[in-house]
Amino acid sequence: MIFGLKMKNVLFILIGTAIMSFGLVNFNMQNKLAEGGFTGITLLLYFMFKWDPSYTNLILNIPLFFIGWKLLGRNAFIYTLLGTVGLSVFLWIFQRFSIDMPLKDDLLLAALFAGVFLGIGLGIIFRYGGTTGGVDIIARLVQKYAGWSMGRTMFIFDIGVIGLSVLTYLNYKEAMYTLVAVFIGARVIDFIQEGAYTARGAMIVSDRNDDIAKKIMEEMERGVTVLKGYGSFTKIEREVLYCVVAKNEIVRLKNLITSVDPHAFVSVTVVHDVHGEGFTLDENKKPIEI
Repeated sequence: MIFGLKMKNVLFILIGTAIMSFGLVNFNMQNKLAEGGFTGITLLLYFMFKWDPSYTNLILNIPLFFIGWKLLGRNAFIYTLLGTVGLSVFLWIFQRFSIDMPLKDDLLLAALFAGVFLGIGLGIIFRYGGTTGGVDIIARLVQKYAGWSMGRTMFIFDIGVIGLSVLTYLNYKEAMYTLVAVFIGARVIDFIQEGAYTARGAMIVSDRNDDIAKKIMEEMERGVTVLKGYGSFTKIEREVLYCVVAKNEIVRLKNLITSVDPHAFVSVTVVHDVHGEGFTLDENKKPIEI
């Protein structure tokens, strides 16, 4: 750790900007596919006036750097600055050392590649505390204060920028495939950000709750919460167990429950974000490095 910054975060932010830049140069720019947000504006300026995106990216982000400094805090601002400058540097490099793989005859494949590379790159950047400036800063603020996923916020902004691109240089076919790329990118961003924390939550109703809870705690080393429930039909009060496990443990959990009470009622839901012991904290309440 140097100056309060984690070198692991710095490394992965740079890797993310490299992946994103590679996709923008070799799939978006080569196949005339637009993008959303400030990246989309830099592409618009490139296709309309041949302005180099590596330069316009920095120029457009200067005003937002001040917002980032005020609202994101020192470390988040430095990570954002690193992501923005890294993106411009790699855009400059890949434009001069690009790989010739035009896919104009298969724009669907080009759109899929563009969305995947952009989503992976941005997902890594976001996950390690950075942004690439522009709408990324706005999306992070909306996530912080409104609880929206960053992919969702960016998708809304993207539509506006793509609409402007359609009015200027995109034809209807390129616009439709651009939307495909943006949608894929948004989904990949959310997957990378939330995938490591995706878990399963189980609600368990049984006549042998104590035995089930004991077995879960002893054999799976997972905590169990006892909730008070009330049957609307039977008018009987009873306890309900709630347990969160990793997604690869859900089959083991269901088998364990069945071994104790084959007639137990079990409801399983997807948990997109988990914080606490066993997931983001170890047994000593220390953060688990991801």
